[in-house]
Amino acid sequence: MNDVLPYRTMAYNNAWANHRLLTACLGLSPDEFTAKRTGFFPSLRATLNHILIIDHFYVDAMEGGTLGPAAFADQEPCATVVVLKEAQAAVDRRLLKVVETLDGGGLQRIVSVHRGTSIQRERMDRLLLHLFQHDVHHRGQAHSMLSGTSVSPPQLDEFFAVGEAPLRAAEFVVLGWTEEGIWSSDAGA
Repeated sequence: MNDVLPYRTMAYNNAWANHRLLTACLGLSPDEFTAKRTGFFPSLRATLNHILIIDHFYVDAMEGGTLGPAAFADQEPCATVVVLKEAQAAVDRRLLKVVETLDGGGLQRIVSVHRGTSIQRERMDRLLLHLFQHDVHHRGQAHSMLSGTSVSPPQLDEFFAVGEAPLRAAEFVVLGWTEEGIWSSDAGA
């Protein structure tokens, strides 16, 4: 296994979990999506939009951008699940592109994170792990919130178990992925 493969597979798993969660949320009524719920953010819409804007913030920095705090200008840029699902898929594709172009040295590259009054410098590997942890944390909150709606929450606690590949095959077709593509140590190289 090469140094980059765990980060690549985490990025794919992150995108897959976002896809599964937002696909389930398509079954919510607008009122259920915006209803006040218990969590760090007061609704599913607020929680899922938070994941999106933080992804924009960090992925932009990983791409060499200077978006910085402008990412937070609108705390809920997506009013509907349909729009949010499209926007999240787009930033997930950007993150996949970032990790697909990494090599071992790229994991140690210093990323400038524009914080408004300062620039934080972090290694790429640490920033990726931070972003994955952030998304897992808030998806878990959204998952719990979804439990209190008419829609059953999807299973999100998997990491591409070999024996369960047939269970995700249809989703991978929709996403344009293959098992081999995710696990290939030379993909993107």
